[in-house]
Amino acid sequence: MTESENEVLYTPLYDRHVALGARLIPFAGWMMPVQYAGILHEHRLVRSKAGLFDLGHMGQVEVTGPDSLAFLQYVASNDVAKIEPGKAQYALLTNEHGGVVDDIIIYRPNEGEGYFVCVNASNKEKDVAWMQRWAAERGDLDVTVTDISDKTGMIAIQGPDSEQIMTPLVANPIADLDYFAWMPNAINGIPVRLARTGYTGEDGFEIYSDISDVGAIWDAVYAAGQDYGLEAIGLGARDTLRLEARMPLYGNEMDDVTTPLEAGLGWAVKLDKGDFIGRDKLVAQKEAGVPRKTIGFVIEGRSASPRSHFPLRVDGREVGFVTSGAFSPTLETNLGLGLVEADIAGIGKPIDVIIRDRAVPAVQVKTPFYKRGQS
Repeated sequence: MTESENEVLYTPLYDRHVALGARLIPFAGWMMPVQYAGILHEHRLVRSKAGLFDLGHMGQVEVTGPDSLAFLQYVASNDVAKIEPGKAQYALLTNEHGGVVDDIIIYRPNEGEGYFVCVNASNKEKDVAWMQRWAAERGDLDVTVTDISDKTGMIAIQGPDSEQIMTPLVANPIADLDYFAWMPNAINGIPVRLARTGYTGEDGFEIYSDISDVGAIWDAVYAAGQDYGLEAIGLGARDTLRLEARMPLYGNEMDDVTTPLEAGLGWAVKLDKGDFIGRDKLVAQKEAGVPRKTIGFVIEGRSASPRSHFPLRVDGREVGFVTSGAFSPTLETNLGLGLVEADIAGIGKPIDVIIRDRAVPAVQVKTPFYKRGQS
């Protein structure tokens, strides 16, 4: 279990991070490693080899009962009915105004009823309360929402060598496990649920287990990866990796007032599946024309890195703001995502990023900035 000291939580792997020389910071109420050897090194290691992540701060929820599908169809934006046994789906919890409560991954087990949902660390209490509220309000549905975060351990291995590192450890073969699929498995005899999902743009696996087993699983994967150069990776590189892959971060690309359509996540919103929370607002926004769009941009020349909420201007007029920005270790340039007036958006169009009161020229580009298998 986690232990609390001055309201800061610690994952079961805290002592291992200390032993590995991590720089630890409070994040979403947890003391987490932001880096070990350095963000640039860790980022490039994941792109070229493999890295190991502690995700013990994330939240996990079970949705059970005969009406669990109908319930998730109502609270989530995507078409949950399309999830086949043993598969997973990215979706959004939307509010009554069409904004985003959180982005989630919904897993359907290979057999039996019910679903497993992974939620963001910073939103766990909010998400659980939101789902439990609607489970209560929808009295016509026989469904139970259970927070199992305190019982569940979670780590991830990401990078091109992930499958090779994991293969000798697992009881059941993983070579044919598809992207966004998951399976019951065992690592050195310890039961796990192994998902081919991740937040880096690389191949890899997210591993769920009983929280009492997560230390032994971490040790086994870490040891198995030493011949491949595997290292532990902190939150700093996790953020730059996800940004290059154009994976959104709650509170940056989306929030309670930014809709999925504005965030460029319309592909995870199925307006034709039937009613769900906020659907009417999203239909109206789509019909009227989405007023803001999320763009990707690359800064021209040398500059400091763009950061969240830095202004974006065109011809001296403020047209939006940066949602996420950083130096890209893979592309070796400064880049970012921004939310702008819809008519400003367009690949190839210029835009200025205001950094330290100076207008820095940038150009809008196609995203993701980085895609596995493409140079």
